[in-house]
Amino acid sequence: SVGDQEESFRQNQEPRGKASVCKRETFILSVDVGTTSIRCHVYDKSASIRGSSASLLQVSLLYPQPGWVEIDPEDLWKGFVTVVKGAVQDAGLQMCQMESLGISTQRATFMTNTGKPFHNFITWQDLRAAELVRSWNGSCTMKTVHGVMKMLHFLTRQKRFLAASLVVFTTQHVSLRLVWALNNIPQAVEDGSCYFGTIDTWLLYKLTKGLVHATDYSNASATAIFDSYQMCWSGFVCSLLSIPLSILPRVQNTSHKFGTCDPSIFGVPIPIMSVMADQQAAMFGECCFDIGDVKITMGTGTFMDINTGNKPHTSVAGLYPLVGWKIGADVVYLAEGNAAGTGAAIKWAQDLELFSDVTETEAIATSVDDSDGVYFVPSFSGLQAPLNDPKACASFMGLKPSTTKRHLVRSILESIAFRNKQLFEVMLRETRIPITKIRADGGVCTNNFIMQLTADLLGRKIERPSHFDMSCLGAAFVAGLGTGYWRNQEELKKLLTTDQHFLPWRSKADWDKGSPYRGVLQSWERALQRSMHWYSQP
Repeated sequence: SVGDQEESFRQNQEPRGKASVCKRETFILSVDVGTTSIRCHVYDKSASIRGSSASLLQVSLLYPQPGWVEIDPEDLWKGFVTVVKGAVQDAGLQMCQMESLGISTQRATFMTNTGKPFHNFITWQDLRAAELVRSWNGSCTMKTVHGVMKMLHFLTRQKRFLAASLVVFTTQHVSLRLVWALNNIPQAVEDGSCYFGTIDTWLLYKLTKGLVHATDYSNASATAIFDSYQMCWSGFVCSLLSIPLSILPRVQNTSHKFGTCDPSIFGVPIPIMSVMADQQAAMFGECCFDIGDVKITMGTGTFMDINTGNKPHTSVAGLYPLVGWKIGADVVYLAEGNAAGTGAAIKWAQDLELFSDVTETEAIATSVDDSDGVYFVPSFSGLQAPLNDPKACASFMGLKPSTTKRHLVRSILESIAFRNKQLFEVMLRETRIPITKIRADGGVCTNNFIMQLTADLLGRKIERPSHFDMSCLGAAFVAGLGTGYWRNQEELKKLLTTDQHFLPWRSKADWDKGSPYRGVLQSWERALQRSMHWYSQP
């Protein structure tokens, strides 16, 4: 039980005469707070995991009303503390051996509070602001803003004005969900000491006993109320939406001493040396430090990020400009595209009993030569870049009497690789940055069929790491650099391990001449078009 583990941890950490002297060897603690779980690893100098804890507490998603998705902040905090203690105990180490702590969190999940939460975390999946989003995107105000920004871009040629002229709100962004909270939760505006914060902000507040109200640039840039060009909260957006700038946290470097954990929590004051958003942390964990490095995370959804260097990318096709990390004076920007239905589509197929175990899908897909002309459109949450249609429906097309479960499974796996191809093509077309390497992580990348087909379609080598918890590793790397545990990024690259390289079976020249999959991809794209604009509302 958790109580037994707490007592065991307490006894293990209590001083016992000479045994109370802390051992000299030190380690890095890193925690990743995901959408459904909290994981903690203890890393040594070789970046090997010495201890882990992930199963003590899952993140419980709450659904108080249709479309609402919340997390209890106190439950999340208890889970955070429990997995940290569990990982140190699993490693057989003392808490005083932890040199620093790094934290990676899911993005765009927030709450307002004065130390005591006014409400649960409103997660990035929450749809309560859908009507606000529809209203704002169709408003005369937004049309005026777009027109003015186009004119400013024409006169100044500054890309930040072009970016502003293309902005549309979505429910995934913090902006209008925060407006909803400020309008519908009286305490959030009546109390003059109200504070806004994402998950990282809440954890920093709790770890320091209320001394720190902060976030980092990677998390701030994912809120849609941060100006990545000016590197500050957007006064324009906050003024437009009537969001008080005073409630927003201070934005710090990704590598920064945010404070120290209060000794009453873990028994010793552990320095908090990094806070990162999960996808940016995974990018750092994959050592994608150079311009043109690409990371593909395939989990519940797919997130494809490219390192664009020291300049944010302005997209017309829906790629999102993010701050990857800021270390010292150096800022690294990413351009990100995402597809919502990756692991979610596989889980749906499993619930339909198309297969019993996810590990079977690779063998099922390769047991047939093709999908028998069946195409799956993975748009349970609409279609993201480059089509950007929130009204698209998920569908199977090309069903016939000869269609079997095996064809359906293969078509689902193919659709994931096809979406990867789409995102990669728009990334190449828009950024015009030569690709230097591609790394893949996330639970779905364990499927060799998807990995090989993606390599074939992209015509590029894709590297899969030996373990897939790259967000944790990235936060650990940044925390370790901050204390000198690791010297520099070149040392980190030498620590990176690769499980397998997936080489394309056909070169790009062969693809252009006429790959069998070329026609399949074109037919799938036709299926996409048939699925678009299906619903009257997103």
